[in-house]
Amino acid sequence: MNNPTLFSLCCLIWGSTWIAITYQIGHTSETFAIALRYLLAAVCLGIYCLVKRLPFALPLHIHVKMAAVGLFLYSLNYTLLYMAQAHIISALLALMSSCIIYINVVLRRWWLKEPIRKEVVIGATFGLSGIVCLFVPEFSKVAMDAALALGLSIAFVSFFCASVGNVISERILTSGTPVIQMNFYAMSYAMILLFITSLLLPGKLIIPTSTEFYLSLLYLALFGSVFAFGAYMKLLQQMGADKAAYVVLVYPMVALVISTFFEGYQWTALSFVGVAVVLMGNAIAMGKIPRFMRRPFLSH
Repeated sequence: MNNPTLFSLCCLIWGSTWIAITYQIGHTSETFAIALRYLLAAVCLGIYCLVKRLPFALPLHIHVKMAAVGLFLYSLNYTLLYMAQAHIISALLALMSSCIIYINVVLRRWWLKEPIRKEVVIGATFGLSGIVCLFVPEFSKVAMDAALALGLSIAFVSFFCASVGNVISERILTSGTPVIQMNFYAMSYAMILLFITSLLLPGKLIIPTSTEFYLSLLYLALFGSVFAFGAYMKLLQQMGADKAAYVVLVYPMVALVISTFFEGYQWTALSFVGVAVVLMGNAIAMGKIPRFMRRPFLSH
């Protein structure tokens, strides 16, 4: 698949997964629900590797890095994100998610010695402005208190973990490790970590019995994890973690379109302005800008 197709696939799937996630809440602990999601995803990827006779053998140092991806991107990121949602509204999470792009830019420069691309920073800033326009009505409901401050702190740590996982993934993939095998091992390591955490948490481990929980789990595992993360990792491999992360600014728009039908989201003139600004930012981030803006801020 080409990059626009992969990008669109990520946005469409992740823009719809919020519905499935609502059916996961309240049936068991967040860590156990996420562990089951990665268990199913890892099984699907493992079966695919066996059928296609894809090699499983990888060097030890790659396994260490994949375990780190499992810890930061697939375990800590999602667990903390679920925790943050208990304290702050989704509009604030969507706004804060834009920080992933900026953190990716800094980490790529510091860790991978990659140049800071001016178009990505400018595009992300446009995208951030567009997200503000989209969610202005929701922000009026927010009042600063201790719970909100806690939620914002947890969300920031979550997005920082996601960025660390993004950059490690880019390093693994650009060294030649195949996307499918990397996701298989990273999700397997995440699943093990999350199952152990679930067992160590205080309280009784509850096995969900609801049909809606398992139907949503199937969607999240197959589409949200296997397909969407497969497409995202391919993007990350081909474009870099800074550009690929622009997905986090586009998929909230898909969620709002779905919300229009399921939750009665009311579109305003400012909402359409926000969509236009986000799309403009996307075009800039992907290099659809004058040549003079494509020179990096910093080079090797």
